[in-house]
Formats: sequence, C-alpha cells, structure tokens
Amino acid sequence: MLMLTGQRDKKKTINTPTDHKMAASLGGKSPGLTHGAKDGFVRVRKGDLEKLTTEVMQLKEFLPRILNRDLIEMLHKARAAQIMKEQLVQDQEQLRQECLHLRSRLDALQTECQKEREEKLLLREQLWQSGVELQQQADFCSGLGSAACSLLWSCSASEHTVTQWLADGKLQSFLVLAAQTLESFVRSLDEDGKAQTEDHNSQEHQFVLALAGTITNIAAVTCGRDFLSSSAHIILDTLMKLLELMKPGVFPKLKVLMLMALFNVSISVKGLQYISENPGLLPLIWTLLDDGDWEVCLHSLRLLQSVLLEEEVLLLLGSPLLDPDLQACVSRLTSSAQPSLRLAAQQILEDLQALQQGQRCKQSSL
Repeated sequence: MLMLTGQRDKKKTINTPTDHKMAASLGGKSPGLTHGAKDGFVRVRKGDLEKLTTEVMQLKEFLPRILNRDLIEMLHKARAAQIMKEQLVQDQEQLRQECLHLRSRLDALQTECQKEREEKLLLREQLWQSGVELQQQADFCSGLGSAACSLLWSCSASEHTVTQWLADGKLQSFLVLAAQTLESFVRSLDEDGKAQTEDHNSQEHQFVLALAGTITNIAAVTCGRDFLSSSAHIILDTLMKLLELMKPGVFPKLKVLMLMALFNVSISVKGLQYISENPGLLPLIWTLLDDGDWEVCLHSLRLLQSVLLEEEVLLLLGSPLLDPDLQACVSRLTSSAQPSLRLAAQQILEDLQALQQGQRCKQSSL
C-alpha cells in the first residue's frame, strides 16, 4: 500500500480531490479508499491505481475504434434531431398560443357579429317603422296639398283673385314651386311608356291637376297671361318640356290642362311670340295630334290654330307649316267621331290650305 501525504518525499504520491466521484471512477470500490485526515489527500492501493491506469490505457486504445466517423456523424445527426425536436416543440407551443389567441378573437368577433346582427334587426325594424311613418306623412301632405290646391283652383276662377295675387307679389314664387312639382311628377310616371291608369280619388293626381288648373286659370285672365308672358317664362318652358316628355296615352287630363294654359297664353301677342320661338313647338303639336285621346288632339289643334292666326308667327315658323304630312295628320282628324274635334280639324285644314295657296301665289308673283 502506498502512503499518500501532503509532504514531498521519495515515495510515489497522487494528488486527488476528496470526493466520492473519484471513488466511483475506481471501479466502484469505495472501500479501497481511505479518507485522509486533515490534509485533503486519500490513500489508494497500488493495485487499484494500476487497474485505473490500465483502464485509461484501454480507453485510449479502444475509444478511437468505437468513436468512428459514422458514429460521430450519427451523434451529430442525433444532436441536430434533438435540436430540431426542441425547435418543433417551441414552434408547436407558439402555434398553440396563436391558436388560442385566434380562438379568443373568433369568440370576440362572433359575439360582436351577433350583437351587430341584433342591432341590424333593430335598425331594420326602425327603418320599416320610419317608412310607415314617412308614408303616412306623405299621404297627409298629399291630402293637404290636394285640398289646398283644389281651393286655389276654385279661387283662381275669379279674375279679382288673380289680380289680388299679382298685387301681393307672391305669384312668382308659387309658379316656380308649381313648375318643380309638375316636373317631378311627370318624371315619376311609368318609365315603360304604358298608359297609367288614373285613379280619380288619388290625392297626388288631384294635387297635380289642381296645380295645372290653377295655372290655366291664371293664364285665362288678361293680367295673368301678361304676367306669364313677361315674367314667368319658367312655367311656360316647363309646360312645353313636360308635354314633350309625357308619352302617348299617359295622364291625358294633365296634358289637356297644360295645353289649355299654353293656349290661354297664346292669346297674348307677347306670349304667342315667346312660345313660338321655341323650336320644339311645332314638333310637339304634331306629336300630340297622334296622342290617341281626342281631348288632347282637340286642344293641340286649338294651339295650332292660335299660331296660324298671327302673321308674324307664320313668318317665324315658315315652311314647317306647309309640310304635307302636317296637313295629312290634320285631315285624318276631320273624320273623328267627336263633333268638336272634327270641326276644329276642318277649320285648321282650311287655314293650312289657305296658307299654302297664299305661299304659291307669292312664289308665282315673283
């Protein structure tokens, strides 16, 4: 047995830490170790030391054979696989956290969606209720407007009333509103051009008819048509434009009232000159002669007759009045079953023929 001490002498010594790991590395023979006292050294049998030396030498000899390149590569792969596994575990944990986050957001969005759906249903209910209330208000306004305009229509039959309206200075604003209302109504008529069934009890129709009737009555009074001819061109332009927009057979009563208003204005020389300056006047009359409603045709003929009676207007309109197609259109109306329409057509046909004869005489004299 070797004696290991902390002193330097001729005997062989080994400096070894005082722990049990050294004992485990010596083949697990812990009884072969004798703990030293106070200097931190232990006693080791010579046989154990030689055995340990032999084992170390054997490890040095055989370890390179065992740890060849394939094994090292396999260990590297195993290490890489371990690292990848750890990374995958981390990624999986991250994905799980993201999934939980997305699920939480989904739940929140579903809750919000349900809330919005409920709010939408509530708003739809409120919208429906508002639509009902709006329709009720519209019906009330239509009824009120119809009643008020019917009263105006009745009052406007008095010349004194129209004179009083002109004196008050409110007629201009009324005519502007009337023009806007009529245009809005006409543009809302059947877009397909089909004849619209008139409901004589319709408050909206009565309202519009009363407006047009009031304008017609204003034009029937001398001071009224003078005012329309000089200061209310907007209503005259609107009437001609609306008559052009309205399709054949649609709301003939309104057409008749508007034609009557234009005829009343044409009684004034200034009014006739103004409406004759509109290049669409003759095409409009020509179109209305084929409307199909005999009253519309009758009042179109009367407006044409008013044009034919003014020599200056004849010079202004010129050759379109001599068009044979116009005479043919008027000639067809002379066979109408309505006596008044037939008589008016015969008179105008004679006027057109006389105009054509006079034109021929002028040309022959030249």
